[in-house]
Amino acid sequence: MSEISKKFSIQSKLKAFDKEHRKTIQFNMGRYTEAFHQGLEQYVDIDTARLRAANIKTKAINDLDKYLIEFEQNFINNGGKVIWANDKDEATSEILKILKDREITKVVKSKSMTTEEIELNSFLEKNGIDPLETDLGEYIVQLGGEKPYHIVTPAMHKSKEEIAQLFNEKFDWDVNLTPQEMTKKVREKIRTRFYEAGAGITGANFVIADTGSIAVTENEGNGILSMSMPKVHIVVVGIEKVIPSINDLHTLWPLLSTHGTGQNVTVYNSIISGPKQDTEKDGPEETFVILLNNKRTEILKQEEQSKALTCIRCGACLNVCPIYKNIGGHTYETTYTGPIGSVISPWLLGMKDYKHLSFASSLCGACTEVCPVRIPLHDLLLRNRKDSVDQKYTTITERVLAKSSEKIMLNRKLMDVVGGKTKNVFVSMFFKKAWGPNRELPKIAEKSFNKRWQEQHPKK
Repeated sequence: MSEISKKFSIQSKLKAFDKEHRKTIQFNMGRYTEAFHQGLEQYVDIDTARLRAANIKTKAINDLDKYLIEFEQNFINNGGKVIWANDKDEATSEILKILKDREITKVVKSKSMTTEEIELNSFLEKNGIDPLETDLGEYIVQLGGEKPYHIVTPAMHKSKEEIAQLFNEKFDWDVNLTPQEMTKKVREKIRTRFYEAGAGITGANFVIADTGSIAVTENEGNGILSMSMPKVHIVVVGIEKVIPSINDLHTLWPLLSTHGTGQNVTVYNSIISGPKQDTEKDGPEETFVILLNNKRTEILKQEEQSKALTCIRCGACLNVCPIYKNIGGHTYETTYTGPIGSVISPWLLGMKDYKHLSFASSLCGACTEVCPVRIPLHDLLLRNRKDSVDQKYTTITERVLAKSSEKIMLNRKLMDVVGGKTKNVFVSMFFKKAWGPNRELPKIAEKSFNKRWQEQHPKK
C-alpha cells in the first residue's frame, strides 16, 4: 500500500464519521437533488438527449487529432494564438512567459479545474504574480488556503456560518451577515480587481472545432469579466474538451446545466473566437488557448477507459455517489474526485499510487445511470481494478489469498471439506481488518447450500 493510499484510508475513516461534515453535505446535496429533478422536467426524452450528447463526444474523441487541428487553424484565423502543452510544466512555463513578457503582476481567474490540475495559483505566486479567484466558491477556498471540494461547487463543504467566520477572520466583517450580504461585499471587493488585472485566465467547457471558438458557461458573470476586461485572455483547457461543431452546443449546454446545477441553462453562456476585432470596442487585445495533454493521451490509449474522456464535468456522478457523499472531496487528494476522478486519476497521476481510488466504490451504478454522456463509470472502475492487478500493483498477501480463493471456489470438494465454523474462523483471521471495525463480518452457514440441497433432494 502506497503512502497516498494509507493517507486516503485514514482520512476517509475520519471524514465518514464527522457529523458536522455529513450535516453540511447532506443539506447542500439535498438542494442540488431537488433542483436536478426539476431541471429534468424540461426534457421530453432525456435518454435520447443523453444518447445524442454521447455520440457527439464519442465522435470528437475518436477523431481527436482531426478536430484539434481544425480548431487550431480556425482560431488562428480569428486572430488568436494556440499553444500545445504536453504537461503541467510546459503549460505553467508558457503562461509565465506570456505574463512576464508583458510585465503583468496581477491576474484574475474564473473557475477552472484545469488550472487547479496544473496548480497554477501556487506557481504564479512563487513567481511574483498575484492570482485572484473571482468565482465566489473559488474565492472562498482560496481565502481558506484550500483546494476545491467539488468539480462544480468548490465550497460545498462549508456552511454559511463557516464562511461568515472566514470573512470575519480575513476582513473583520460581521459574522451575522446573511449570504446575500456576504455576496454583495465580495462583489464590491473583487470588482476593482478587474480594472487592475493585466490578464484574465479561464478554462473552457468546450473547444469548438468548426468555428475556432471556446465556450464558457457560468452563473456569476465573473467569467465574462475575466475574458473581456484585461488586455490579455489566457484559456487553459484539456484537449478532450473539443467538439466538432458549434451546433452541438444546443444539446450539450442544457445537459451540462441541468446535471451540474439543476438549471435549464446557466445564466451566462459565452462563445469566444479570439481577441477583439478592429470593428469591436470591447475585449482583450490578445487571446491565447493552451491545449493541455498532461497524460490524457495515456487514457486515450485504453480501449475502455478512453470513454471517460467524453466527460463534460457536470459533477452529477459525485452528487449521487454514496462514497463521495460520505468521505467528501478533499479526501481523494486529487483535482478530479468522485467516480469520474477515480477512473481518470490513476492514469493521470500513476496507477501505482492512485489505484486505491478505483476500489473506493460500491459499484452501485448510480454514477453510470446519471451521467449525461452515458459513460459506463462503474464498468470502468472495474476495468481499472483489473489493470492494477495486471500491472502487478498488488501485495503478496493479496495474490496468495486470491489464488487460494480461486482454487477452493472452483472445486466443490474443497468447498465442502470444512464446515461453516472453520470458514468463519478463516474469514475472521484474514478479512476482519479489511472489513473494518464498524461493521460485523457476515456469518457463513454451517452447511452450504449444496449440502442442504443434497439432503433435501437425495438421489433415488
